[in-house]
Amino acid sequence: MIPRRISQPTNDSVVQDERPYRRDLKSFYGLENEDPDAGNPCNIDGAHFQPETYLSKLIQEKSLTDLMDEEQKMVREIRGLDSDMQTLVYENYNKFISATDTIRKMKNDFRKMEDEMDHLASNMSAITDFSASISATLQDRRQQITKLVGVHSLLKKLQFLFELPARLNKCIEMEAYVQAVRYYTKAQRVLHQYEHMPSFQAIHRDCETIIKQLCCKLREKFKQKESTAKQLTECVDLLLQLGEPAESLCQEFLSHARHKLDEDLEELDRQIKLYIGETTPGTEQRPSQAYVTSGMDVLEFVDLGCNGFLSNICLVIASYNDMFLNRPQADESLDTIALRKLVIFVNELMEQYFSFVRKRVQLEKETGDNTILVRALDRFHRRLQAMNKLLPDTDFSRAGTEIVSRGAKDRVAHYLQSLKQHFADCLTDIRQSLAAPRLVGKQDHNARLSDLLGNIQTSVVEQIKSVLINLQAFIASDITFAMKPYFRGPFCSQDVREGLVVAFIKHVCSVCNDFCEVSGDKTMTPPTLLLILSRFCIDLENATISYLLSLAEEQFMVEDKTSVTTMTELFALAKETGQRLLNHYVRFQGLTISQMLRKSVETRDWLNTIEPRNVRAVMKRVVEDITVIDMQVGQLYEEGIRKERSSDSSRRTHALSSAAQQSRRQQWNYAPSVDNSLMSNIQKLFSEKIEIFSAVEFSKVSVLTGIVKISLKTFLECVRLRTFGKYGIQQIQVDTHYLQLYLWRFVSDENLVQVLLDEIVCSAVHRCVDPTMMEPSVIDLICERG
Repeated sequence: MIPRRISQPTNDSVVQDERPYRRDLKSFYGLENEDPDAGNPCNIDGAHFQPETYLSKLIQEKSLTDLMDEEQKMVREIRGLDSDMQTLVYENYNKFISATDTIRKMKNDFRKMEDEMDHLASNMSAITDFSASISATLQDRRQQITKLVGVHSLLKKLQFLFELPARLNKCIEMEAYVQAVRYYTKAQRVLHQYEHMPSFQAIHRDCETIIKQLCCKLREKFKQKESTAKQLTECVDLLLQLGEPAESLCQEFLSHARHKLDEDLEELDRQIKLYIGETTPGTEQRPSQAYVTSGMDVLEFVDLGCNGFLSNICLVIASYNDMFLNRPQADESLDTIALRKLVIFVNELMEQYFSFVRKRVQLEKETGDNTILVRALDRFHRRLQAMNKLLPDTDFSRAGTEIVSRGAKDRVAHYLQSLKQHFADCLTDIRQSLAAPRLVGKQDHNARLSDLLGNIQTSVVEQIKSVLINLQAFIASDITFAMKPYFRGPFCSQDVREGLVVAFIKHVCSVCNDFCEVSGDKTMTPPTLLLILSRFCIDLENATISYLLSLAEEQFMVEDKTSVTTMTELFALAKETGQRLLNHYVRFQGLTISQMLRKSVETRDWLNTIEPRNVRAVMKRVVEDITVIDMQVGQLYEEGIRKERSSDSSRRTHALSSAAQQSRRQQWNYAPSVDNSLMSNIQKLFSEKIEIFSAVEFSKVSVLTGIVKISLKTFLECVRLRTFGKYGIQQIQVDTHYLQLYLWRFVSDENLVQVLLDEIVCSAVHRCVDPTMMEPSVIDLICERG
C-alpha cells in the first residue's frame, strides 16, 4: 500500500507535465473544443475509450445485421483516417525537411560561434597582459609626463595671450568680427585676473584699445541703412558680448530696424495711391517694384505686405527676443523694460499697417467673383495668427478680424447697393415699356402687364440668388476665418440675412411707398406702374419673402435668430405697402376720370344748352377708360366677389327710376308748401351710406368699384355747383342712363351705381329752373344710338 501511495503523486505530476504539450497539440490541430462525452469509455473518439466495453455493448444492443453494418462503417472510417494521415504527412513533409535543415545549420553556426568566442577570450587575455606590462614599465615616468603635459598646455595659453593683439587686428582687417569677439571673450577673464603683472598689463591695454575700435566699427555697421536685419542682429549680439549696455542697445536696435519697416509701409502706401490713380512724382521705387506702373490687386497687395512688412517685423521680433529677452540678465527689470519697448514699437507699426490694409480692402468695389478678396483676407488672417504666437503679449487677431469683418460688411453693402440699382433699372425698364407706342390693330399689348410683372419678379430673385452664391466664398471650408464663430455667426445672420436680404426687401417697400407720396407733378408716376408694384408687393408677401429668407438661412446655416427680423414683420410690411399702392392707384385713376367729368360739367352752359340728341363724348371716354382699366387690373388680380345681380336689366330699372323722379318732381311743383330738400334728406336716411375712399381689396371688382365711386362722387359734387335749364337736366338724364348701361358690370354691387346716379339726377332736378324730364323711351333711343 505504501509504494502505491508514493507512486500516485508521481504519475499525477507526469500527467500534469504532459498537459501543456497536449493542449498545444490540440490548439494546433483545432481540437480545443472537446466533446462533453469524451470521458465515456464507449466513445470511440474519446481519450478513455475501452474496446472490450464498447464491443460488449454492441453485442448486447445490436443484431447481427447491425453488427455487420457497424463493421463496414468502421472499416470505411479507418480507411478515411489512414488517407487523411497520409495526406497530412505529405503536406508537412517539406516543412519537416526545412526544419531539419534549419536545425542542422544552427548547430554548425553555434559551433563556429563557440570557436570565435574562445579566440576572443584568448585575445582579451593577451591584451590584459600587455597593458599590465606597459603600466609597470611607465609607472615611474607617469608623474613626469603629466607635469610636462601641463607645462605644454600652459605655454600654449601664454602663446595665445601674447599673440592676442595681433590676432584681433588681423580679424578686424578681415572683418571677421565674430572670430575677434570669440578670441577676446576667451582670454578676457585671464587678462582681468593677471592685469597687475607688467607683462599681462601691456597685453590687456592693447586688447582694450583694439576692442574699442571693434565696437566703433560695429556701431558704424549698425547705423548703415543697407544693413539687413540679420546683420543688425549679429552686430547687437557682438556688442552685448563685449559688455555694451542692453537698454541703450535695444532702443538703438529698434530705431534702426524701423527705417526698413518704414520703407515697407511707404511701399504699401504707394501701391494704394497707384490703385486710386494718384500720381506720386519724386517717390523712390525699389528696383523690384520699378516695373509696376499700375496698382496691384488686393491679393498681390496682401502678399506684398506679408512677404515684406510682416516678414521683416517678425524677424525683428524674433531677433529682439533672442538678444534681449531670452538672454539671462543680471537685472530682471531690464527684461520688463525691453519687453515694453518692443510692444510699443510693434503696436505703433502694426496700427499703420492695419490702416493701409483697411484702406485697400475698402477700395474693393468690383462686382463679380469674391475669390481674390477672400483669399487675400484669409492669407492676411493666417499671418496674423502666426504673429500672435511670436509675441504673446499682443493680440493682433482682434484687429485683423475687425478688418476681415469690415471687408465682408463692405462687400455686402456693395451688393445691397447693386441690388437697389438693379431694382431701379427694372422700374426704369417698366416705365419705358409702358411709355412705348402701341401699334394700331395689335392686341398683344393686353398681356404686357403680366409679362412685366413676371420679368421684374424673376430678375430680382435671380439677382439675389447670384449675390448669395458670390457671398458663399466668405464661408468656404478652406477659409480659416470662416470657421471662427466670432466671424461666421454675425456675418451670416446680421450681414447676409439682415444686411442684404431683409434690407433689400425693406428698400423695395420704401421705394414703393415713395410712389404713394403726393407730388406736384402727378404725371411722374404712371398709374399702371403703381398697379404692377402693388401686385409685386403682394407676391412678396405670399411667396417671395419666405423663399428668399429660407434660401439665405439654408445656404449660410443661420442658427441665431434671436435678434433678426421675423418673416411675419416682413409679410405685414409688404402687405401694407401693396395696400397703399393699390389705394393710391384707385385714387389716382378715380381723380383722372373725375378731372374729365369736372371739366365737362364746368365748361358747359347748362341753362342755355340745346336739346340733347346724343350722349356727350366725355361719357363715352369715361366708359372706355374704365374698360381699359378693367382689362389692366384683370391681368394682375383675380375677379373677386360680386353680389347677385337682378334678373331685370339696368336699363329698365333706370327708366323706372327716372319716371319716379319725374312724378316726384311734379308733386313738388304742385305742392310748394313741402320742403324739397327735406324730402330728399329723409329719403337718404333710409338708404345705405356709401363710403367713397374706403380701403380696396386685392381683387379686380374692388379696384373698379373704388374708381367708379370716386368718379361718380366727383360728378355729383360738380352737378351741385351748377344751375340747369330744361335741356340741361335732360342731358344729365341721358348721360347718367348711358353710364348706368355700362358701369354696372364693373362694380361689385350694381345698386351702388344706381344710388349714385339717382343722387346726380336728383341734385340736378333740385337745381333746375324748368325741371321738365325727358321721356324714358327717348332716353333709350338716344343711348342705343350713341
